[in-house]
Amino acid sequence: MPTYNKLVRDKIPAIIEQSGKKYTTSILSDEEYITELKKKSLEELEEYMNTENNEDALEELADILEIIHALAGYHGSSIDEVERIRNEKASKRGGFQEKVFLVEVEDD
Repeated sequence: MPTYNKLVRDKIPAIIEQSGKKYTTSILSDEEYITELKKKSLEELEEYMNTENNEDALEELADILEIIHALAGYHGSSIDEVERIRNEKASKRGGFQEKVFLVEVEDD
């Protein structure tokens, strides 16, 4: 039986069960949960970095966004609040659409 030891989406156990396979799960403590969410965010980001086409990239971005929703909830907030903060920062500092690459800044 393969061992995974990783955070999975909520419906994965039911999907495994429907396939006729047996599985073992546990419910994480809050401390374990945030640790595993952080690990999962890196896993999903790495998967995005390894994509080679737009379809796969969008699939991985959707996974990253799902993790961001969960992280916002863990921190007692929502994706709407994260989006509000993102908009505020974009208004003050801009976004990344103009592809600006800072090479150096002269010291005084």
